[in-house]
Amino acid sequence: MSRVSKPYEIVERALELSTTDGLVVIADEHSSANLRWAGNALTTNGVTRGRTLTVIATVDGAEGTASGVVSRSAVTADDLEPLVRAAEAAARGAGPAEDAQPLVSGVPSSPDFTDAPAETGSEVFADFAPALGDAFAQARSGGRQLYGFANHELTSTYLGTSTGLRLRHDQPTGTLELNAKSPDRTRSAWAGRSTRDFKDVDPAAMDAELAQRLGWAERRIDLPAGRYETLLPPTAVADLLIYQLWSSAARDAVEGRTVFSQPGGGTRLGETLAPLPLTLRSDPHAPGLESAPFVIAHSSGDSASVFDNGLPLAPTDWIRDGKLERLTTTRHSAALTGLPVAPAIDNLVLDGGGERSLEEMVAATTGRALLLTCLWYIREVDPATLLLTGLTRDGVYLVEDGQVVGEVNNFRFNESPVDLLSRASEAGRTEKTLPREWGDWFTRAAMPALRIPDFNMSSVSQGV
Repeated sequence: MSRVSKPYEIVERALELSTTDGLVVIADEHSSANLRWAGNALTTNGVTRGRTLTVIATVDGAEGTASGVVSRSAVTADDLEPLVRAAEAAARGAGPAEDAQPLVSGVPSSPDFTDAPAETGSEVFADFAPALGDAFAQARSGGRQLYGFANHELTSTYLGTSTGLRLRHDQPTGTLELNAKSPDRTRSAWAGRSTRDFKDVDPAAMDAELAQRLGWAERRIDLPAGRYETLLPPTAVADLLIYQLWSSAARDAVEGRTVFSQPGGGTRLGETLAPLPLTLRSDPHAPGLESAPFVIAHSSGDSASVFDNGLPLAPTDWIRDGKLERLTTTRHSAALTGLPVAPAIDNLVLDGGGERSLEEMVAATTGRALLLTCLWYIREVDPATLLLTGLTRDGVYLVEDGQVVGEVNNFRFNESPVDLLSRASEAGRTEKTLPREWGDWFTRAAMPALRIPDFNMSSVSQGV
């Protein structure tokens, strides 16, 4: 980029150009590297770079403060002034912003604010790629075909405001998805992992796990719809509880629109949601799940406000020992509802005190139960109960007296994650997991497997 090239210089120059009462500038430097494979062979790989600049202008008026937000990619030095002017024009043309608050101030600057952005590249796969080749050979000798992809992204975010904030955060995000198929394509199994650096993933171990599942699928058993004792693996638990977190805005609950609304008014805060000692929490410093320690809001919504940019984030318990402890708030919605400020954080952990692995939970099963692989196509049916529907995918297995005896057909389910927490009879060991459905938007999660005595498989599905 000519003249102005460094991200912090872009931020500083945009702030200098401001003619309004307040300005927030967010520069996101993106880089990514990926590998794709099919039939036990690499097919493509690539590396990308990019920059996105978001400018948020605020204008004070007699009736309140208005905001204007404009985001553009591939911004050059010549684009800066038109971009700032566009944000200012949007603010002047808008009515007062409902979520208006004074811009955040007084937060110590990041010591690395003027440093170059962190970048990823093909070197992130230096150890992983040879291990993947070994997994290909292992699969080939076992008569399996592996398909999938590995993706690593690194975003360096530079946030500056007219109130003096100069903050920076580097966010690595890695995902690995591996699908094994039998040669005739009649059997399929999936496994996924989230990672910060691809140093903690083992493709050979994942292939061995998938080989076991393909073996289970050699026997096919058809079952009707109904309620079954079901073992939900960590990935499925993550998908359900991420949606629950996204549905936990305090204002919506106070206004009587969600599962967290109290009949007759108010919220269910303080109510026991689970008999097990379950704690659902977020922490920007959670080991292996680290996320931004301050608010980064490119737009305003139910759980985010552009006026909160730079607000420090602290560890937050959403559910503590089974009791609803917090609902998500911005500074504005906290003031409206009289609840503590509790912004959303980009990770989620469920602790239940369990020590068993999923395999040990299978072995401890008496009678019949279903073992799921993952969920997909999850959609909301009723916000008042948070009833969700969706499909099972890539393997549902029948467990009888501690042994997996075969693969059964897929199902459509109808369940509320809030109800599931109230009915869970066992929580296993918490482990880092990759959500299957929401993995494009939310990857930092650690969950236990859950045993549900009566999971509602509402109909048989032809899904795969």
